[in-house]
Amino acid sequence: MLVWLQINLYTMTGQRALTPNPSFSLTVRLVIPNLPGMLAKATVAIGEAGGILGAIDLIEQTRNQVIRDLTVDAASEEHAECITEQLRLIPELKVLQVYDRTFNLHRGGKIEIVSKLPLKSRADLSMAYTPGVGRVCMAIAQQPEKVYELTIKRNTVAVVTDGSAVLGLGNIGPAAALPVMEGKAMLFKEFAGIDAFPICLDTQDVDAIVETVERICPVFGGVNLEDISAPRCFEVERRLQERLDIPVFHDDQHGTAVVVLAALMNSLGLVGKSLEQARIVINGAGAAGLAIHHLLWAAGARELVVCDSQGIVSLNRSDLNQEKLTVAVAEQGDLSGAMRGADIFLGVSKGNVVSRAMVAGMAPKPIVFAMANPIPEISPEEASDLVAVMATGRSDYPNQINNVLAFPGIFRGALDCRASLINLEMKMAAARAIASLVSVEEVGPEWVIPSVFDARVVPAVAAAVQQAARESGVARA
Repeated sequence: MLVWLQINLYTMTGQRALTPNPSFSLTVRLVIPNLPGMLAKATVAIGEAGGILGAIDLIEQTRNQVIRDLTVDAASEEHAECITEQLRLIPELKVLQVYDRTFNLHRGGKIEIVSKLPLKSRADLSMAYTPGVGRVCMAIAQQPEKVYELTIKRNTVAVVTDGSAVLGLGNIGPAAALPVMEGKAMLFKEFAGIDAFPICLDTQDVDAIVETVERICPVFGGVNLEDISAPRCFEVERRLQERLDIPVFHDDQHGTAVVVLAALMNSLGLVGKSLEQARIVINGAGAAGLAIHHLLWAAGARELVVCDSQGIVSLNRSDLNQEKLTVAVAEQGDLSGAMRGADIFLGVSKGNVVSRAMVAGMAPKPIVFAMANPIPEISPEEASDLVAVMATGRSDYPNQINNVLAFPGIFRGALDCRASLINLEMKMAAARAIASLVSVEEVGPEWVIPSVFDARVVPAVAAAVQQAARESGVARA
């Protein structure tokens, strides 16, 4: 009875935040009698417990019993325990082992360094290392630009964090941030063929971060700043851009902004509105929100209102830092008032801060990007009949606003033309390239942005970024 009460909490609340997903995927190894209907008992129990059944793998079979691995998506760790317990209550079945698939994937780390060349003889060793390597060192000493030709620098990016703003987890420190930075390095490699390495710094002092990155930059062709809290992230990026002659890109700011602009280009075309005339409300005045404001302004938007936890970022407030002052407006009020009559809502804040009534009060054919993760500002189920276009940051809904559409191609293009920086022209070109991959004939309410697995994305973005870098005079190759 207790188990069923626990399960009902998940299946009866109706909260989308509790929808099973691969983040809480588990594999349950079961011993099942080799009789008709026994496997069905397990699958029915999983379904009644609110789990989503995936793969069913045969491990071993004898005349009397079968051992199978059942892959199940749960909604949380507690939900996974409830599903497992429900299986244990079936007397004919025996639960041998339960694996948390996410933890297993991360076990031992997700990346490694692999040699590109075999070392099979003394001759190989003599050329790859001493004494032959000395000749290459001297060539670089005499012509420093050869470092791009003769080392990993030309294709290597540092993924740098201080662990102060990791995903939606907050300030969890550098060690706890490492799995995310490993994941970022994986995305660089898998999507763009770029060798990236996680650098998790045990300091949250701006001076120390800047100095450390400056000192390690001889190894890297670019720097991707990640999960550094605002407003320090703005100062870190600005100072590194001033001091280094390689691209420095804070993905939480600019990657998000580029993908948002790309999705808006197609969304506005679908509803017959223009960026220049649309009233746009951005909820969230951190790194992403401010970067979105600045990029949209550069693209022609003029009626932009940014809100934070205290309401509209207004010139009449006395609590604004320098970064928020750059987007402050004369208008005052709360988020609900700001959204009244708005054409576009862009959420980069936290879950469940927008009500159905607030969306209903927007202009006709509203566009809503509720990008908070894992819980959107308003769920698509709650707003679907009120909006013309709905997007989130989640992979289990259409129109996922995902930075991986931007940063691999942006860095690929910047590295290939040896850009000294990533400027506004390159970001605008990236947004246009992403948007162009969904044709006018294909654009629809559930398809305003390409899939992150669309193989055309990185080449298209890289080519557009290279062209913009050359035209703006920052390309060196």
